[in-house]
Amino acid sequence: MTTQQIADRFYMLAQEGKFDEIQDELYAQDVKSTEPEGSPWPQVQGIAAVKEKGVKFNEMVEEMYGGFTDRPIVSGNTFACRMGFEAKMKGREREAMEEIALYRVKDGKIISEQFFM
Repeated sequence: MTTQQIADRFYMLAQEGKFDEIQDELYAQDVKSTEPEGSPWPQVQGIAAVKEKGVKFNEMVEEMYGGFTDRPIVSGNTFACRMGFEAKMKGREREAMEEIALYRVKDGKIISEQFFM
C-alpha cells in the first residue's frame, strides 16, 4: 500500500472508532510511538507495547463523550491529522483534548507515530 492508501484506510477506520483494527492492519511489528512531554508513556516500541499503552490509557478514562479524526494530509512517506476527544479522566474534570498525530510509513506499514499537543 502507498502512504496515501494507508492514510485513507486509517481515516476510514478512525471514523468508525476502530483503532485496534488500525493497529492490527496498518502498523509494523516494530512500530515506535512517541507521546508529548509529560506523558506517562513518553516512548514505546513494538506493536505489543503500543497496544498496552492504549489499554492503560483506556483504564484512566472514566467516561468518553466523543472524539474526532480529521482527514489526513499526506507528504512523501508521512501523513498527519488533527485528532481529539472529550472525556472525563479518573480524578479529573471533563476536558477536551486535541493533538496533531504524525505517522511515518515504510514498506506499506506505519513504522512510527508521534503526537503533538
